[in-house]
Amino acid sequence: MGLEWLKPNVIFGTILYALIGVVVLWLSFVAIDKLTPYKLWEEICDKKNLALAIVVGAMFIAIGQIVAAAIHG
Repeated sequence: MGLEWLKPNVIFGTILYALIGVVVLWLSFVAIDKLTPYKLWEEICDKKNLALAIVVGAMFIAIGQIVAAAIHG
């Protein structure tokens, strides 16, 4: 194992895929927030709905795994 990962194109690709993953995760949260009858962010932060926070956390993990698998190939 050498220093192939220090090449600029590898670093740029990693940053690009990370940004794409974050954008897809954010867009999926916005889409699911629009589909639910209430505002997820207000329910979690203002009303301290712990059960909903756990569900949204699980959703983030699942979508993150899907995005990672799609990027990894």
